[in-house]
This record gives sequence, structure tokens and C-alpha cells, in this order.
Amino acid sequence: MAERYQQQSALAHFGLSARATSDQNESECGVWLGEHAFRGQINLRGDPGKKTFMDAVAKVTGSRLPTKPNTSAGPDDPQAGPRALWLALGEWLVVTVPGAEEETARSLAEATADCGGTVTDVSDARTVIAMGGRHARDVLMKGCPLDLHPAAFEPGACAQSLLALATVILYRGADPSEADVSAFEIHVARSFADYLWTWLEDAADEYGVRIIEG
Repeated sequence: MAERYQQQSALAHFGLSARATSDQNESECGVWLGEHAFRGQINLRGDPGKKTFMDAVAKVTGSRLPTKPNTSAGPDDPQAGPRALWLALGEWLVVTVPGAEEETARSLAEATADCGGTVTDVSDARTVIAMGGRHARDVLMKGCPLDLHPAAFEPGACAQSLLALATVILYRGADPSEADVSAFEIHVARSFADYLWTWLEDAADEYGVRIIEG
């Protein structure tokens, strides 16, 4: 992992901070986009049927790992603690705030060492694109085969899929108070971040796009 002072976000060259505006509420625009740069992302594997493993992880993260496919556990806001996304049977992605990944990965490795856990810090492999607004789902549906209807993809849902042919992990965050506004986080490989950001901006153009601070 690069030293902190050497890190550059995957989308830094787009000048998103300079383009960000705060002249209107996020829920009032068609689509808003931003980058959650340097989110901690830890791949965790283990046996969900082994109580010692599940208990050990819960002591570190503060919540039990989700065992139902395409669900998550933990706070919607990583500032409140780690969030675990179900990826496959016996595999999860633990998401933290920037800078917390090393300690979290170390704690998970120590806690699960005697019960078959495997911990890998993959934070540098991906960035996270934040997306929301009244037409966020419409934009995603242009390039994603998932059923994103609110009844099928509820707040807290997550899934590995394709978006504009790029492999992503899609997470739906907690809804704002407005019923027709949705918020998503898109985990994408750094090598595809440029392409996907450009595609999202283009696909959202008809609805009006606003850039937000990550």
C-alpha cells in the first residue's frame, strides 16, 4: 500500500472537488455523483456455519456477518463502524472509513486465525463512486442487468454485477426521507474507474448531473 502522502484517488484527475457544488439539496437534482476516495475494503472469507468464526468477526466489526445472499450488515455510514457486504457463500467485503482498513484487517486476521478466517486488504484495488437522486435508478438500469426496483433491491442490498460491461459491486444505501430518491455506492476496479465515471456522467446527462464532495 502506498504511503498516505503518495495516494491519489482513482478519479482525482477529473477535478471533482473543484466541480462540486452545494447550491441545492442532493434530493432536488436528477442525479448526483461523487467519489468516496480511499474507502477501506477488506475481503474476508470463512465458514458462516462456524460459530467461533462468526463470533470472532462480530467482536471486531460490532455486527454479525450477513448470511443471506446480497444483503449487508453494519451501519450505512462507515463513520459509525465497519459495514459487511455479502459477496458469496463464505465471502464478504468489509468496508471502513479511509485509514481504518489496516487496523481492521489486522484485528480480523488475529481474531479469526484459529477458526479458519482469511483476510485480504483490497483497498487499493477499487474506488467507490457515490450516486443518488431521483433518477439514479433510471441511469443504472441503462447498463445493469439487475432488477433494481425498490421492492427487489431494498436499502442495504448489495450485489456483484455488470454496469456498462464493467464488473462492479453495487450497494444501495439508506433512503433519504423522499420516497422516490435512492442512493447507491458502486465499487469498481481502479482500472475501470475512468471509463465508468465517464459512462455515468453521459448516461445521467438527460436528467441533470451535479457533482458532490466525496
